[in-house]
Amino acid sequence: MDMRLELVPLPTKDVERSKEFYVDRVGFVLDHDVEPGNGMRVVQLTPPGSACSIVVGVGIGDPEAPPVRNLHLVVDDIDDARASLSGKGVDISDVHDMGGVKYAYFSDPDGNSWALQQLSR
Repeated sequence: MDMRLELVPLPTKDVERSKEFYVDRVGFVLDHDVEPGNGMRVVQLTPPGSACSIVVGVGIGDPEAPPVRNLHLVVDDIDDARASLSGKGVDISDVHDMGGVKYAYFSDPDGNSWALQQLSR
């Protein structure tokens, strides 16, 4: 049986702030920004090259829920990716080499944390 991860909901207190962070600073693609009714808003964002998206919005989970931790974005060149994010105002850690696998860490404005990961070549 095949299974594919499609969507990860992230808690947010400010949808516009999250949308701006992920689109303008991190470079995610805005797939959908819809208001299907009943005060609900769904903003779906996808990292370039990924089949899995994140979703933030109103009426999606509890905005007071604890942040999601340690989501991973795999990149080909961590130094370039880190420089790009830093250049767009993302507060990102230095690169850490963990025995050939490299990581750099950042968080969104709601404290959801991410790791850039470059696998061994």
